[in-house]
Amino acid sequence: MDCSSKKAAVMNGKTALITGSAGGIGKRIATELAKRSYGIILNYRTRKDAAERLSCDLKERYGIPVAAVGGDVSSWQGASRLVEAALRHFDSIDILVNNVGPYVAERKKVVDYDFEEWNRIVNGNLNSVFYLSKLIVPQMRRNRWGRIVNIGFERVETAPGWVNRSAYAAAKVGLVSLTKTLALEEAPHRITVNMICPGDIRGEWKEADIARARESGDAIVPIGRKGTGEDIARGIAFLCQEDSDLITGTILTVSGAQDILSRYLTGDPYR
Repeated sequence: MDCSSKKAAVMNGKTALITGSAGGIGKRIATELAKRSYGIILNYRTRKDAAERLSCDLKERYGIPVAAVGGDVSSWQGASRLVEAALRHFDSIDILVNNVGPYVAERKKVVDYDFEEWNRIVNGNLNSVFYLSKLIVPQMRRNRWGRIVNIGFERVETAPGWVNRSAYAAAKVGLVSLTKTLALEEAPHRITVNMICPGDIRGEWKEADIARARESGDAIVPIGRKGTGEDIARGIAFLCQEDSDLITGTILTVSGAQDILSRYLTGDPYR
């Protein structure tokens, strides 16, 4: 099954590439942007069937062109192949959402990481953003318009220590500086670069609706409900709007006022 488009026209003239969008929060981001008539490039590494099913669904539901394109963005070669393939379907990539963020679930001290694990986390969370920016920003400059949104974690901008999550935390903290630097460098070209930091969104809630979260409630979160993929997707959609151009170099936390990192450090066994 493949419902990919071949150089199709985009209704609002803008196309979005969302990395890691076959499922989870990436899927929800793709759905939100499709709803707003952007052309969509779904990226997957291993979940080809899921990406192609989503491609068909978005195309049929919203009448927009969609392409499902494989590629491992943690390497320069993989990122290059992804962008090259994407541009066979669309004339430009106007929005880049760097959603991919590999993570080691096992708790590990810094010195217990092996070299392969460390490099996989840093390459996937930090270097991938450099690779894709280097490939796509020159085109955004030519078009005098672009939106880049990166994904962080709560309080990432304060460079906190995160016990047993050193590789992921180091990569994301580095990404804060890269986000702010790119925002400064590309502002004259009308390209905005921001970071959105999800709260504690786990499992099925990554693809869930806000309405469902309100029905379920959650006493732990100060706002009284769980965070969802829709919360993150709506934030990203706002940052991508034409009139959101004054918002750049911003780190936006979407957590319902929950202090997630402190809760983790005090011994939440689930984290």
